[in-house]
Amino acid sequence: MICFPNAKINLGLHVINKRADGFHNIESVFYPVPLCDMLEAIPLHADADTPDYRFMSAGLPVNGADSENLIIKAFQLLKADYDLPSTDICLYKKIPMGAGLGGGSADAAFMLNLLNQIYALRISSLDLKKYAAKLGSDCAFFLDNAPAYLYGKGHELEPYAISLKGWYLVLIYPKLHSNTAIAYQHVQRREFLDQDKCLKHFLQLPVEQWKDLVFNDFEPSVFKNHPQLTNMKQLLYDSGAVFALMSGSGSSLFGLFREKPDLPTDLKELIVYEGYQEQ
Repeated sequence: MICFPNAKINLGLHVINKRADGFHNIESVFYPVPLCDMLEAIPLHADADTPDYRFMSAGLPVNGADSENLIIKAFQLLKADYDLPSTDICLYKKIPMGAGLGGGSADAAFMLNLLNQIYALRISSLDLKKYAAKLGSDCAFFLDNAPAYLYGKGHELEPYAISLKGWYLVLIYPKLHSNTAIAYQHVQRREFLDQDKCLKHFLQLPVEQWKDLVFNDFEPSVFKNHPQLTNMKQLLYDSGAVFALMSGSGSSLFGLFREKPDLPTDLKELIVYEGYQEQ
């Protein structure tokens, strides 16, 4: 069985304060976008020497040991509670890693769903989300895969009514890996959540007003370490973007346009997705 884990972008991201457990309280709105990996899982014909799983990947390089991959962690998480047979797992990677697009989390969440379907495990939606939360704070988002407001340390989700239908989205990946831990280390925290300046309020305003109201708190520190990102964001605006922002802790940037833009060559070469949004 094959599925297509998709990316997300952050429509704003506020880092509020540091929690007693060492994590940060944040708020953000996740919005799914149709830049997709391809993930396949097939039962293996097992014998005494057959491993629990075989994993292979193609497309963009997947760094690290297989055991550290969230797809394999999702498999092992369910195998601990269910008698999963040996499984062939294949990933074709198109969502860049370390890009602020949630590709690894999406792969993990879709893997949970895939195993639930293939092996008829009958795991409820609520329990799937509990498994997803063990894999990463944003994994559960990809189970519903609809716009959502995130708060707390990023694992608290609630549906959020927002649509970019009709807007032309350009998503660029500058081929830089942004380290999330370092981004948090240098971010300027807000220390408290001002309800009058929260994202839930600002994102209900027309997109034309977002430029001066909707921010990603990671941008100043990440842009300081990677000044070329500042220039790329400005190029998006110079090309007609109504709104542009870095996604997550970077390094991907996106722009919202009224129509398909004529981008400079330097940006065209970095596009990983573009198109009119349909929902």
